[in-house]
Amino acid sequence: MQREVKFAGFGGQGILSAGHFLANAALEEGKEVAWVPSYGPEMRGGTAYCTVVIADHPIGSPIVNNPADLVAMNRPSLEKFEPTVREGGFILVNSSLIPDRVKRKDVTEILIPANDTAIELGNNKGANMVALGAYIACTGVVKLDTVVALMPEAFARKPQFVEANIACIRQGVKLAKQSLEAVL
Repeated sequence: MQREVKFAGFGGQGILSAGHFLANAALEEGKEVAWVPSYGPEMRGGTAYCTVVIADHPIGSPIVNNPADLVAMNRPSLEKFEPTVREGGFILVNSSLIPDRVKRKDVTEILIPANDTAIELGNNKGANMVALGAYIACTGVVKLDTVVALMPEAFARKPQFVEANIACIRQGVKLAKQSLEAVL
């Protein structure tokens, strides 16, 4: 098994953090992992993306030009990276910020209102966690419990954010399951 995903959006959306949580969860489960971050010189507000490769065997290269999956958190990311997703993959679209739909018919589109959901849950910076939960539900590449167990350590300096982020992850899982039922 090998799975590649690109998380992409604006700097400040927690793109790199979402990928890092996924990578750490895979490591906790004993899988091979490569996490490659990239962001523009602007940092906050500029383009940010990361690629995560998870496998049950040694990873030959962390560089992925055509990932199986894309988590697009803004319109420029969808426009830039949609063509790179492999046939048969899926694209998770943050429908709160992206009014466009996936143009390709050879991939599965999953619409998740990540920003709106995070705001409804009182965590306006939790859209990345909603998207992460949705990605986990769509792929099963790591266990939800593994990611949830990482939260207290990740937010050791700000424990007040643990439950808020867990709530966002769980709601992302719920929304993805509903969306998957609609498309499958």
